Amino acid sequence: MSLKKNTLAAALLLSLAAPAAHAESAPDQNGTLAPVIVTATRTAITANEALSSVTVITREDIDRLQPVSIADLLTGLPGVSIGQTGGIGQQTSLYLRGTNATHVLVLIDGIRVGSVSIGLPALEQIPVQAIDRIEIVRGPRASLYGSDALGGVIQVFTKHGQPNGGIAPSVSVTGGSHGYASGQAGVSGGDAHLWYNASLGGTYTGGIPACRMGAAEVGVACFVDDPRNDAYRNWNGFANIGYRWDNDTELAFNWLRSKSNAQYAGSPYGGNDGIEEQRVAGARLSFSPLSIWKVTLNAGQSRDDNATFYQGSYYGQYYPRMGTGYFNSRRNQASWQNDITLATNQLLTVGVDYQQEHIASDTAFQQTTRGDTGTFAQYQGTFGQHEVQLSARHDHNDQFGNHNTGAAAWGYHFRNGPVLSVSYGTAFHAPTFDDLYFPAFGGVPTANPNLKPETSRSAEIGLTQQLEHWNWGVNAYQTNINNLITFDSNFVPQNLSRARIRGLEGQFGFNLDDWRVQSYLTLMQPKNDDGGPNNGKLLARRAQRTGRVDIDRKLGQFNLGATFFAASERYDDTANTRRMGGYATTDLRASYAFAPGWQVEAKLANVFDHRYETAYYYNQLGRTWYVTVRYGL
Repeated sequence: MSLKKNTLAAALLLSLAAPAAHAESAPDQNGTLAPVIVTATRTAITANEALSSVTVITREDIDRLQPVSIADLLTGLPGVSIGQTGGIGQQTSLYLRGTNATHVLVLIDGIRVGSVSIGLPALEQIPVQAIDRIEIVRGPRASLYGSDALGGVIQVFTKHGQPNGGIAPSVSVTGGSHGYASGQAGVSGGDAHLWYNASLGGTYTGGIPACRMGAAEVGVACFVDDPRNDAYRNWNGFANIGYRWDNDTELAFNWLRSKSNAQYAGSPYGGNDGIEEQRVAGARLSFSPLSIWKVTLNAGQSRDDNATFYQGSYYGQYYPRMGTGYFNSRRNQASWQNDITLATNQLLTVGVDYQQEHIASDTAFQQTTRGDTGTFAQYQGTFGQHEVQLSARHDHNDQFGNHNTGAAAWGYHFRNGPVLSVSYGTAFHAPTFDDLYFPAFGGVPTANPNLKPETSRSAEIGLTQQLEHWNWGVNAYQTNINNLITFDSNFVPQNLSRARIRGLEGQFGFNLDDWRVQSYLTLMQPKNDDGGPNNGKLLARRAQRTGRVDIDRKLGQFNLGATFFAASERYDDTANTRRMGGYATTDLRASYAFAPGWQVEAKLANVFDHRYETAYYYNQLGRTWYVTVRYGL
């Protein structure tokens, strides 16, 4: 352990993040333009070469769609189901391809984020103003990333300056419904070797009641009736700087801090006011000792600190503001990656990852630290129209011992552009500190120290095509999960013996003249398959059918757009007794570039004011409006 700590400290001084994805697109082997991604293989490839289901969201997409949260941005994408316990700033859970919310690995600039206590990334705390692009890779990636990458990987890249970009200031101000106010200001730039970016911002909303009335009687959700509006505040800052020498040696540093104060419906036992802070920092050093060998050293730390408070009346008794608990998570991370060119179109990647998780809390956990060391290898080869990817990984966890995972994919590139792919992969997920060690509450167990790690096997077949103006794709998959962790009627985590998820995803889009259209469809069966009383029931909070269509039209200096989204019914419990009905929403948006560098934007969300739930008895925003004035890139 002493050697590991010294190695980590040295790496922190040298090296963050995954390889920088500065290039937006590049020609593939058919000569067509396709987005460049790094998340699917930990190396820079085009989306056509990924041999997996991939979605790339660019800064241009974010500006066009005008989201106020990551949930707005990701809702309706293939395989994505969102569960949100209230309005803006409330806890957001993302279920990818029907797997648990803890089965999605989330990275910010290559650094793994999320609470080691509950195992969830605080997606609601990531400011959309900080995002340059998002890469979503569906399907198991444990053979490259280790635990958690069972349903897929989502990597967020923060904004960075552009080489030879000069000095570029930027500012935006937004106002909207429920007292919503947001502002961001920053500066970026760069020359032939240097790039940098820095920004500060904040958000406030008076909010809506997180829980709808009647929760106390029903005995679900918040367990209380609290009609007040739940306000949300956020302060954030992010920065990065990098330098690239003439021999392509590159050194980069990244930093993000987001602190929020979110009110919610609660009690003196769990609080009704939370302060959460996310910090992500790290460094990356890449260089080539030989022309065929590239070395990348990454290191960093992510923190998720959460403190809760209560003030108010509870069953006739008034409580002054008091603390009700805190949970501080810390992840120290480092990796050493080697990319070796074996021959033309043949790349071998080998490396080592190290991670240490630590929790500090006023709750007496039986165990507060654990470490994991993973060694991995990947081969990528192209032979004419055939493409092969093979990967394997061995993880040694201080708590759970050894785990081996692997993946294999084959692709065939048709001469007219489509790519046929077939893949198979295994993955695992270690139970969280809360799952295993959270102390009994009032003598009632809330944790299960006998939980086993979840394991999965997934198979997929897909046919996709990425052209300069057109894209389409169809992917079918099946995932079998053993020892899936769910909660019983007393909210105690248990291992299901088996769950089976089958799905079909489709997407189609084009960008012609002044029109831009993109559509997505997901058909999914996320079912309990353990042979028990809930056999065949749907897994909680996953919709079986979702669809989304984005339509945008450019008219000179004006841009007009709309997003249509629909989701089928879902359930909030394993017995499928708490039904949440299907729903549909429509968003309208417009923007006007009234001067060089200046733009005014307007959005009307949920135009028809539909009432719906993505978590049982929790309210969602009705009809809302937002107006933004923005300058710069």
